Formats: sequence, structure tokens, C-alpha cells
Amino acid sequence: MSREKTSFVYVSYIRSTRDKVFEAITRPDLARRYWGHENVSDWQPGSDWQHVRADAARTLDLVGKVVEIAPPDRLVITWANASQADDAEAYSRVTFLLEDYRDMVRLTVSHDELEAGSGMEKGITRGWPAVLSSLKSFLETGAGLDIVPKP
Repeated sequence: MSREKTSFVYVSYIRSTRDKVFEAITRPDLARRYWGHENVSDWQPGSDWQHVRADAARTLDLVGKVVEIAPPDRLVITWANASQADDAEAYSRVTFLLEDYRDMVRLTVSHDELEAGSGMEKGITRGWPAVLSSLKSFLETGAGLDIVPKP
């Protein structure tokens, strides 16, 4: 029996350039400054992608593959909890679309193929707005928001 799927879309306007926004998503040293995690990959289609906590334990939280990459316009990755890496049905897909809008970047994050009612769906509907608000703050002011839970 197939699981019911759903999606989540979030749009943000960031006073920056597509190059800077794309780098903030894909460079581990930048992502840790607003996300508290590093997005680690060689960013080639088919390559592994890992979402690693930027703390002393370096906990691996999420895994996936790079599906498509077209800097600085588009990035598509698969996404699953590291504990579910062997379950093909646990993977969802995230698309980052970056477009010029006046003197800003319109960043659309579409997270689809989510299992409806799952813990992942509940987590990302709270998580994406916080992370993307922190990204916006980081790029516009140089400081991300304090969104990372403390141990």
C-alpha cells in the first residue's frame, strides 16, 4: 500500500544575490552560521549529501542525493533522516529555486514527496520557516537567528 504524500512550499525575499544565496545553502562554513548544520557534498548530480550538526559531536541528521544542480538558479536534493537511510520510501525531495526579483532574490523552497502526517512533515513545516528566516537575516545583516536548539 502506498503512503499518502504531501508537500510544503516556502517563499522568501532576500536582499542579496543569487550567487550569495546559493553559496550560503551549499557551503558548509556558511550554512553552519545560520543553520547550525553543515550541508556537505561535492555537489555533483548523483553525489551523496549530508546534513551534519556543527557541534562537537558532528551528528549526522539527514542524508540524501544531489538530483540536480544548476548554480546559482536551482538545486534539487533528496532528504531523509539518517536513521531511515535504508528505507527508499522515507525519502522526500527538496527544490531550491532562486530568481532575481528587483534588487532581491526570490527563494522558493519546495519540499515534496513527504509522507502525510509523518514526523518529518511536522518537523519541516516548523523548521523551514525558521531556517530560511535565519538565512535571510544572515545574508542581510551578517548574523543568523538563534534557532538551533541548545543541548
